[in-house]
Amino acid sequence: MGAYVMQVRLLGPLDVSRQGIPVTPSAPKLRQVFALLALHANKIVRNEKLIEELWEDNPPASVTTTLQTYVYQLRKLLKLDKSGSGPGGDEWGVRPALRTSLGGYLLSIDPTALDVHCFQDLAERGRRDLEAGRVADAARTLARAVGLWRGQALVDVSCGPILSAETLRLEELRKSTLERRIDADLRLGRHQELLGELTGLVAEQPTHEGFQGKLMLALHRSGRRSEALHAYQRLRRALAHELGLDPSGELQRLHRAVLTADRCLDLPPGEVTVAGGARPEPPCHLPPKGGELIGRDTALRQVLAGLSSVDRASPAVVVVTGPPGSGKSALCTHAGYRSRAGYPDGQLYARLLAEGEPVDCGTVLGGFLRALGVPEARIPASVDERRLMFRTRTADLRVLVVVDDVSTPDQLAMVLPGGEGSGVLASSRRRLCDAAIGTVVELGALSEGEGLRLLVGAVGEQRVLADRDAAAELVRTCDGLPAALQAVAGRLRARPHWTVRRALRWIADELHGDGGRWADPLSLGAAVDATYRSMPPRARAAFRVFASVDMDTVSVRTASTILGIGERDAESLLEDLTEVHLIVPCGEEDAGGFTYRCLPTLRETARRRYLPPEVGVPPQAGGGGRDRVHPSPPLTLRAVR
Repeated sequence: MGAYVMQVRLLGPLDVSRQGIPVTPSAPKLRQVFALLALHANKIVRNEKLIEELWEDNPPASVTTTLQTYVYQLRKLLKLDKSGSGPGGDEWGVRPALRTSLGGYLLSIDPTALDVHCFQDLAERGRRDLEAGRVADAARTLARAVGLWRGQALVDVSCGPILSAETLRLEELRKSTLERRIDADLRLGRHQELLGELTGLVAEQPTHEGFQGKLMLALHRSGRRSEALHAYQRLRRALAHELGLDPSGELQRLHRAVLTADRCLDLPPGEVTVAGGARPEPPCHLPPKGGELIGRDTALRQVLAGLSSVDRASPAVVVVTGPPGSGKSALCTHAGYRSRAGYPDGQLYARLLAEGEPVDCGTVLGGFLRALGVPEARIPASVDERRLMFRTRTADLRVLVVVDDVSTPDQLAMVLPGGEGSGVLASSRRRLCDAAIGTVVELGALSEGEGLRLLVGAVGEQRVLADRDAAAELVRTCDGLPAALQAVAGRLRARPHWTVRRALRWIADELHGDGGRWADPLSLGAAVDATYRSMPPRARAAFRVFASVDMDTVSVRTASTILGIGERDAESLLEDLTEVHLIVPCGEEDAGGFTYRCLPTLRETARRRYLPPEVGVPPQAGGGGRDRVHPSPPLTLRAVR
């Protein structure tokens, strides 16, 4: 679907995005109109229904013109065509459109881009699986359906009578789907794992007899009969007090069965799928979240959308990439915690790079298997056998694997779980290309405002606003990289008598004084080192030369002269450096070649760590202006082939 990809989420706050970029309408009436059209996507919504939703019995005199204006504004804001491939076309939503038809409007969009459609489809598939006795499949599918909900449907939309009725319908469908999923989990012997969830549900809805009954059954099967009886008494009192009713006949029969320890309440042996009874507590091995995630709202939404996609036949795979110090690991950790509900069988974590060297995947897989309850004696010795066991073990589970510092697609493939309901969230120092990767999120620098917010959160508003200009200069000095800003903020916290301007002087002194090649006031050295070590020798040499150049940008022609190689080879090396985010393309020349730049923080770090004093670069013959370099002896790559 390319550039026309649109995602619409209604099961919670209204969220509309194109290519991962939020485009949600902010005007209340536009939100109402779009929500109604989206709930009836690919169907004509009559003008009368739109008018009733917006104004009920009090439409304005210019109602037709006003409605047309709203539609025009939606088309402009969301870049919707007036026509597009709709029902009956070869592809849904190749170009999402808001079409005018006789007496109404139609939002033409790929149904799988709507969370409501995906939810209803999964809920129906799960219901059929449960009725057919495919209990494990049903539990998996129904959990995916319920996991699409992010709160009350359209919670931030002012709903008229039509939308209010729709949200009530969806809420009832959510509850019935949730009940079926809990039924399936009970039949699979997961009663102990359900206790926390059911306790929360009955606290929120004390008169919901379905949830109360399931809590009683889960408690009974967990050997906690007295608590099951207490739960019944609480329900009886709540029903009498709030509704003047007695528990239903079904619940009364369940109560009597618990009292008499009726064997009919025991789990039928044929439906136990976990050897030895209940499974071990699902692991959560995610690292601590740390502080607030600043300036990454859009990126976080992209990651969560990638992990919650439902129309797939394999695990969801999301890769986060960006320059050293951009906060890749922090984003993955926050997203991992936010996604826990969608992966109830556990969240696994591992670093795949240690001290600049790849970690043995066999060691990582062994840790994953132990976390999932595999006894040490059963874990095979070879990496391939561990990989197969991990895929088999996770085939019917919903686990999230979070891995830091993935270097290659092959390394990523080693930690892929086996079940389609699972997911992988990976950070990588380079751009990875692989068919298994469904979503790539690329991080950049924080804006000045976002950097200031980070500083305020770290050292307090008073110190930042006391010299806002110095704080803004600090953000620029750090190139908006969160890791660098956090490093300086840590220094300010340790020295509360310092001003922000004093911190700026300290950075300058460290970088330009006699602190030696390992002076690292912005704490970017380790991150740059890890990326640098991951590159082949020629790329390392090219980066050293690039960092030594005293100019803002470098063209392919200039790089060719500096490196002493042909332009094609020079361009290839420069593109290799862009793949690992050590330099960035910043424009295309008339001749078709790109120019490139290195963030000042990364360049200064590289200069101090990798460049001996005698390193220099040759002048560009006949060059001037932007491509002029300081005269010095030539440094070439001819010896590094």
